[in-house]
This record gives sequence, structure tokens and C-alpha cells, in this order.
Amino acid sequence: MTRKEFSEMLGEKSLFSASKCAEFVEMVFEAMAETLEKGEKIKITGFGNFVVRDKAARTGRNPLTGEKMEIAARRVVKFKPSALLRKTLNKVE
Repeated sequence: MTRKEFSEMLGEKSLFSASKCAEFVEMVFEAMAETLEKGEKIKITGFGNFVVRDKAARTGRNPLTGEKMEIAARRVVKFKPSALLRKTLNKVE
């Protein structure tokens, strides 16, 4: 699902115009990015947690050439779904 599709779906389920929903979606994603950039955790009850993790530098290899190379240290975002979301996704009908 793209941002556009997400904002259109939000518009269909609310009383707001498509342009207002698109603005709202952008504001939410910007706020989430700013929060994660600070290293803070985002917890959305009933949905899940977004957490920033630091990955250490390591030695890897180029799969095409087999040449060893250094993979730099970096920060990554990890998402852990809530129990409610997992239950919803795994519902057997």
C-alpha cells in the first residue's frame, strides 16, 4: 500500500477531503521519522512498537565477486507487532 492509497482509504472512511487526509498522513509519517531519529521508541497500542537499533560494523562479502568488504555501522528501525495484530493476522476462518 502506498501513501496515496493509504490517504485515499482514510478519506473514504472519514468525513475529511482527500487532500486533508494526505496532509494528515504526511504529518504522521514526519512525526514518526523525527521521533525515531531522536532514538525514541514509538508504541502504538494494538498495533506494535517501532524501535531504533544500532548495528555494529562487520565484515561481509560481495556475493558476485566473493570479495570481502567492510559493512559500516548503522541504525535500523525494528518493528514488533502487538499480540492483537498478530492474532488478527493469523486468524483462521
